[in-house]
Amino acid sequence: MTPRSAPSPWRTNTVTEQTYDLLVRAPRLFCADSGLDGPGAVAIRGDRIVASGPGVEGPAHTVLDFSDALLLPGLVDLHAHPARGQSRFGIDPDIHFLPRGVTTVMSQGDAGALNIDDYRRTVIEASRTRVLLAINLCKRGETHPVRCFNDLADADAQACADAIAADDRSIWGIAVTVTGGACADDLDPRPIMAAGLEAAELSGKPLLVGTRLKPDWPRREQLPLLRPGDVVTYSLNALPENLMDGDRIADDVWQARQRGVLFDLGHGMNSFSFPIAEATIAEDFLVDTVSTDQYHRHVDSRPQHDLPRTMSKLIAAGMDEAEVFARATARPAEVLGLKGEVGTLAPGACADLAVLHWNEEALPLRDVNGEERPGGCWEPVATIRGGQVV
Repeated sequence: MTPRSAPSPWRTNTVTEQTYDLLVRAPRLFCADSGLDGPGAVAIRGDRIVASGPGVEGPAHTVLDFSDALLLPGLVDLHAHPARGQSRFGIDPDIHFLPRGVTTVMSQGDAGALNIDDYRRTVIEASRTRVLLAINLCKRGETHPVRCFNDLADADAQACADAIAADDRSIWGIAVTVTGGACADDLDPRPIMAAGLEAAELSGKPLLVGTRLKPDWPRREQLPLLRPGDVVTYSLNALPENLMDGDRIADDVWQARQRGVLFDLGHGMNSFSFPIAEATIAEDFLVDTVSTDQYHRHVDSRPQHDLPRTMSKLIAAGMDEAEVFARATARPAEVLGLKGEVGTLAPGACADLAVLHWNEEALPLRDVNGEERPGGCWEPVATIRGGQVV
């Protein structure tokens, strides 16, 4: 699918002290953080939002009018793989995320203690996209061509904590994945999880956890290990040991949520099932954050895998669209410690915006097992990052 171009030309106005740098109008603004949901505009000076909502007008260097679009805060993808050569999963964030409405993306473990310096220099500091990192417990990150953990020496809690202590500004937390694909076949995942918890205690950081998803280590033994603020990803998969106990959410999953453990979508190639999503929504167990787990295998996919399409799948599964929008903007911003800076259209926030168009004739919405659901799809029209049109 091809993003639509802005439907009206830019205009230049006489400059005054009250002139905005950019004024963006749309028939619908939605901001879960500030409560906006209706027609209006967002006014920007420099890289800051200075006004938003109905009745916002005034002279501006540049005016963008979208006659048939939804204007959201810049989308926040909590789990994906932005990288430039440091990871077997990595894709360029400025090519594969930013033009599709995602202004903030967190890497799930693309770098570890041994390559964090290179990752910071070539990705975090060199990208127009805002990139954060859940540093991999594996000290090599995702540089191995097949898997993350080949032996227990890869899970170095002290090296991970030391890397965070050296510069925790760009490191949100620690990625610990103990799925079958991440660990060598003869490797016990329990000591790996224990090392992740040790690194978290040493550094004071939360965990982003990919649970085992195999019967050799049941979910009910893993979730009690996690702490308030830790995030479980791959939450809507249909693999063994998922969130369900038969046709209902398992009791230990509810108990984890009550303790403050968070649940992230993490779509990827294996972790979105329409039947599972529909069952969880029916019980009002909504994922806390909507994420793509987008990586190199998604490049040039048709239809293009991205965050707007992932959001659309949850809407097709029965989740209220306002809940979906919140879980791709304000909620992940809060989880990442960026509340008030991103994920909002409130004055004073960074001027990150996503403009989306509803395409009734989009290619089918399909889960990882090939099941389809009817309905249209949200597609990207324009992105504004730090007050600049992408």
